[in-house]
Amino acid sequence: MIIANNVSKKFGRLKALDNVSVTCNNGECIALIGPNGSGKTTFIKSILGMVMPDQGFITFNGKNILHDWQYRRYIGYMPQIGRYPDNMTIGQVFNMMKDIRTGSGNNDTDESLVDGFGLKPLLQKRMRTLSGGTRQKVSASLAFLFKPDVLILDEPTAGLDPVAAEVLKEKILFEKSCGRLILITSHILSELDDLITQVIYMQDGQVKFHKKLEELQKDTGEQKLAKAIAAVMKRSV
Repeated sequence: MIIANNVSKKFGRLKALDNVSVTCNNGECIALIGPNGSGKTTFIKSILGMVMPDQGFITFNGKNILHDWQYRRYIGYMPQIGRYPDNMTIGQVFNMMKDIRTGSGNNDTDESLVDGFGLKPLLQKRMRTLSGGTRQKVSASLAFLFKPDVLILDEPTAGLDPVAAEVLKEKILFEKSCGRLILITSHILSELDDLITQVIYMQDGQVKFHKKLEELQKDTGEQKLAKAIAAVMKRSV
């Protein structure tokens, strides 16, 4: 589905991505993790076409994304911090995105998270009045709304209450079972234990390893992702 080939990117003297090569296939839920400044955000933005690599390239379904911008319609993206027009209501934001993404009159959308998060009674509320958690619910609902083949979720549970976090996790598991490719970044590794099938660990702009979760668990003797990552990092010191 998504293949990065020797992708590198510099910002001035900072090498944000250093020869990154990974393959991400359908039906996988992949954790993209690493310390702050490791290159995760730059890599995500490269996949989304928001950052152009200095070297290497990325393909989506076998096509170089530089020559096929329409691939973005097959991706649902949930940013870490969603920014929306303050004066628009939640309902207006949804309608605007439907017009942009599907065109008027096309109602083939997935509003299960709108229902699951209890957003329908709040559709007339303006975005400037919303709490951080409610904004996260809007961002999550938008990411899944158009039934994308690929979901990129950046710190998806940040700010969500425990009930809403479980609703989102159940949705992620369902979409994975439907064959979607899901990329998740999170600093709360315990929340990923029941979701992911693979781990990409980045540091200093490089992919240190890309492994199946079960392989990582076997290699380290640890079942919890956080402990498994800690064990790998101790070995590399």
